[in-house]
Amino acid sequence: MPNLLVRKYLLPAAIGWTLLIAVMCLVSFGKLPSIGIGGADNYVHVVFHFGFFVLWFLNFSRPDNFEKVMARVFLASLLYGITIELAQELLTATRHADLYDVMANTTGAFIAVAAIMITNYYYKRK
Repeated sequence: MPNLLVRKYLLPAAIGWTLLIAVMCLVSFGKLPSIGIGGADNYVHVVFHFGFFVLWFLNFSRPDNFEKVMARVFLASLLYGITIELAQELLTATRHADLYDVMANTTGAFIAVAAIMITNYYYKRK
């Protein structure tokens, strides 16, 4: 029963997280103070796409389509990240596309894939 309760909230959480990424990446926060951590922006992109991958993967995965969903969600994360970067370049005056952000997005999704595969491996062993 708890699994059904969790699944009930996965789609709204995945949609909300996806929208949060768009807002955080497209809205200018220029007046906010800098946190002084070099490359902090890239860490944020890793976390964004780790969360994106996990939420969408959990929303769509079933035991019979594990690998297919993993590949599709990874591709969706990659394409969404590229789309956001293009939107930053084309639709905003204060943001610009950055290849390092795309690489950080991909890293976040890759870490999520690894975490899910490791978790699945140990879950199956029990």
